[in-house]
Amino acid sequence: MAIPNSRTDLREHCLRRLGKPVLQINVDSDQVEDCIDDAIQVFQEFHSDATKRVFLKHEVTDSDVTNKYIPVSSDVIFLKRILPFDTSSLGIGSGMFSAKYQIHLNDIANLSNFSANISYYNQIGQFLETLDMVLTGVPQITFQRYENRIYIHGEWWDQEIKAGDYLIAEGYQIVDPDSNTSIYNNIFLKDMTTSLIKQRWGQNLSKYEGMTLPGGVTLNASRLIDESREEITELRERMRLEYEVPPDFFLG
Repeated sequence: MAIPNSRTDLREHCLRRLGKPVLQINVDSDQVEDCIDDAIQVFQEFHSDATKRVFLKHEVTDSDVTNKYIPVSSDVIFLKRILPFDTSSLGIGSGMFSAKYQIHLNDIANLSNFSANISYYNQIGQFLETLDMVLTGVPQITFQRYENRIYIHGEWWDQEIKAGDYLIAEGYQIVDPDSNTSIYNNIFLKDMTTSLIKQRWGQNLSKYEGMTLPGGVTLNASRLIDESREEITELRERMRLEYEVPPDFFLG
């Protein structure tokens, strides 16, 4: 069995599942390409295997400061946060002069019995992180994927964010199927593409519904449409239940 590793392979695989070359599939090549695009879009919107967690680096430019937003690539579908600009814990000093460093340094003496005191050391670390979150906080952002921009709620005019600064954003990026061709062999993508082509086939034939062909064969386009709709509905439900990434709940 040929394993699809390109759009062409996926198209031919799905057409064979519908009966090609034994049957004539009455769907134009452009319509097939539209069905593949629709299936890929559903796959990328909901399937956990279609996206990856990334940390994106960006150097702030003069244009960014003037525009008061950062441009984002169109394949980024969600940005979770911008890492804090001030890397020193509690915003007090940096390196060996930071509060975190000094507290940990003074607590090293308590680790003479490592197994007994590691829990205490871990609690101190969590306490410092909580203080850092409450007193320093993290930059607040607004991101809308179709704008391809990230707005940072900071004092641009006061050079809190200035040209030359580096920003790190945590988010999710679409896995490019053209670079990662194994995506075309995904079970869900093959099933969804086949059902969409089948639906389009039925819609094309619906113009001749009930027409009797030579040999007494009667076209039944409505059956193709009904079957494909049921398949698409089932696939979407299965996607949401089995493959979708769970919501990112925030508990405070």
